[in-house]
Amino acid sequence: MNDLRIESARSEAQLTDWRSVHNTIIPTAVLSPEGVRERAGRNRLDVAYLGPVAVGCSTVRPPDGETPAATVIARTLPEFRGRGVGTALYERGLAHARTLSGEGVETVVLASNEDGLRFALARGFVEVERYVLPGDTVPFVTLRRDVP
Repeated sequence: MNDLRIESARSEAQLTDWRSVHNTIIPTAVLSPEGVRERAGRNRLDVAYLGPVAVGCSTVRPPDGETPAATVIARTLPEFRGRGVGTALYERGLAHARTLSGEGVETVVLASNEDGLRFALARGFVEVERYVLPGDTVPFVTLRRDVP
């Protein structure tokens, strides 16, 4: 995986790549370009590339009024899973999350994403909540772990 690189999503092209990966993996919560720009203003968004191809993305949310934990979400396109992309995104996000909070870390996975749930559980996360967005039928799963 020598040609894997992870970049902060700042340019319009990078934000478009981040959005494409996000919307492919989370088709129940498709984001508009404006929605992605708004998220980029309050969260850290990264994009993983293999050569010129965007293969994954991540979000790190700082703690807020609802939870003292930072949230790290790593997403890898299905055809690129099992190659270390998700691990690289997760480890980069976790390193940043440690600078934001010492109160643990959370992640959120669409319940239908069995690979994503296995990934989180293998890293010591435990389920703390399930919720369904208005108009949706597939729940999101919030998982939490202590900061190592």
